[in-house]
Amino acid sequence: MTGVVVDSGSVVWVDAAEPGEAVAAAGSKIGRLADLHRAGVEVPQGFAVTVDAYRRHCADAGLDPRIDAILAPLVADPAGPSEAEVGTASAAIRELFVTTPMSDALVAEITEAYEELCVRCVDVNVPTAVRSSATGEDAADASFAGIFDTYLGVSGAPRVLDAVRACWGSLFTARALAYRLRKGISHHDMPIAVGVIELIHARASGVAFSVHPVTGKPDRVVIETSWGWGEAIVQGVVDPDHIEVGKTDGRVLRYDVAHKAIVSAFDFADGRVTEVEMPARLADRRVLDDEQIGAVVEAVSAIERHYGYPVDVEWVISRHRRAGDGICIVQSRPVTVTAQEQAPVAYDPVALAQKYVFSGKPVPGR
Repeated sequence: MTGVVVDSGSVVWVDAAEPGEAVAAAGSKIGRLADLHRAGVEVPQGFAVTVDAYRRHCADAGLDPRIDAILAPLVADPAGPSEAEVGTASAAIRELFVTTPMSDALVAEITEAYEELCVRCVDVNVPTAVRSSATGEDAADASFAGIFDTYLGVSGAPRVLDAVRACWGSLFTARALAYRLRKGISHHDMPIAVGVIELIHARASGVAFSVHPVTGKPDRVVIETSWGWGEAIVQGVVDPDHIEVGKTDGRVLRYDVAHKAIVSAFDFADGRVTEVEMPARLADRRVLDDEQIGAVVEAVSAIERHYGYPVDVEWVISRHRRAGDGICIVQSRPVTVTAQEQAPVAYDPVALAQKYVFSGKPVPGR
């Protein structure tokens, strides 16, 4: 830490969040990053615009009664709202967040924090991932994964501010709204924070499970990986390499090399992930060498030990990684399959990958 910025009620830093308070202040995603940092796991630098900032914005801007008025007919309908009604309400509420400005004080706090992040990352306008981080998200007993928005490649304080407001509005996506209506959860009981995290320039990325994601068997770590960003896996345009590693001895039990004709690369000028053709010499090459596999397994196993339950982890290898550097962990959540459950008919890496945040929206306004 540089000491230039201290945590406030509106901003909390990943490397300074208080134990036991991180999730309540910064939501589940960013709270988990803060927890992993304290446990010694390498995570990206960044900060969260807190739950308290969201609540104060809604109160000060008069959004709460306007949102409640839009939702009242949906909640009152004993038969439940139609898909069209949910979609209309979602669009109306999200528009409120996009068009309602923040207070000058909050703008100043977020701008100051972003400028401090630029100092920490030694970058004039550091590209960031601006990520929704709701309280309760990624809980072991709920399927919140992928239900809120992430914006990739957000550079400059004005765009960060726009992306924060868009993430606040994503608490009311049609999918999130329908989920809460089905479960009887009020939006007042599930406030949202927003993470502003440095965007890692990925050489390779993937997901790793501390148990088998289909059978739940705990004797191995399973890794899915491809070149560049994981977006190509999420969109189903490339099959990932599939790796299984013995948890006790670290031996590679299986390495299936996929043909990776497409690679996801981040276009920093355009602010979006794009798919480009992979050079033929790399299309059938292993993504990870044995040292890198070992680093992924070590990180995943450490996280499982830290939490005391099986986890799945999203990770990135930076283009600037040097020998001996760790794997950067960008997300962790509990595994929801157990060995006692009946296994699905087929293993589907695309379906597994689609719950991860490699898939982000372009910068708002682009």
